[in-house]
Amino acid sequence: MAGTAQQDLAVQLRGRDFIGLVDYAPEEIQYLIELAVELKRKHKAGEAYQPLKGKTLGMIFEKSSTRTRVSFEVGMYQLGGHALFLSKNDLQIGRGESIHDTAQTLSRYLDGIMIRTFAHRTVIELARAATVPVINGLTDLSHPCQALADYQTIYEKKGRLQGLKVAYIGDGNNMVHSLLMGAAKLGVNFAVATPEGYEPDSEVLRQCKESAAKMGATIHVGADPKEAVADADVIYTDVWASMGFEAEQKEREIAFKNYQVNDELVKYAKKDFLFMHCLPAHRGEEVSEGVIDGPNSVIFDQAENRLHAQKAVMAAIL
Repeated sequence: MAGTAQQDLAVQLRGRDFIGLVDYAPEEIQYLIELAVELKRKHKAGEAYQPLKGKTLGMIFEKSSTRTRVSFEVGMYQLGGHALFLSKNDLQIGRGESIHDTAQTLSRYLDGIMIRTFAHRTVIELARAATVPVINGLTDLSHPCQALADYQTIYEKKGRLQGLKVAYIGDGNNMVHSLLMGAAKLGVNFAVATPEGYEPDSEVLRQCKESAAKMGATIHVGADPKEAVADADVIYTDVWASMGFEAEQKEREIAFKNYQVNDELVKYAKKDFLFMHCLPAHRGEEVSEGVIDGPNSVIFDQAENRLHAQKAVMAAIL
């Protein structure tokens, strides 16, 4: 990406919210991925880069997390800033204060807010009321930080994104929504295999197909895992019962019993396929141990890249 173009993108990203990849142009997402790669290089080389010195990020957690909490906190520290952990029990929002009043108040103290919550409308409402950038750390609809880290990982491993094929096997949840939108914006062909009744949200799918058409990419949703995985460069899966759906665990085990990513299924993919999982994983359920711990697995590279991708987002918008 040319220097002038990078400078222009850097300027237009300042002060933006990061709520979903749907809000970002293809060149903006590519810029964030390349910035993440560069920040990772700097970190590995021991080069200090602290553009957020003196800035503070408030991190609201209504849902617990390992990767989100640690990666944001460490990332903010490495960028020279400070991260403040705020559980719902630490805030008056847990005692009935409105999201609007909480957003207005926090905006007077903080330079940015990250929230990991249940309802997507909570993030939307928070962003509308806040006067500082808001980052979506996960909602029931999307997980854009994870998707950005995932496409960074694929970019690093494959050297490109456009024209590759990603196969997603499993529940049509928030994770697949963000992966689909990322694929659509980056020109990645995407195939989903999921049981009837567990498909991705229809409106999200419509938006993704619209964006994919502009980039010359294809999106296919079906019920056959073998068809989805055929000639895939990447195979991705997630738990069958995401956080908030634990009560459906037994029901979902029955529905997804033929959707395990195992040694038999991956034979249909390209030999150098990457196996990806956003973690935490249930070995022996959505994926066999032979695949998740095998030579094609890049799950811990993904996990590491949460740090670098989120640093790119924070450095760009804060």
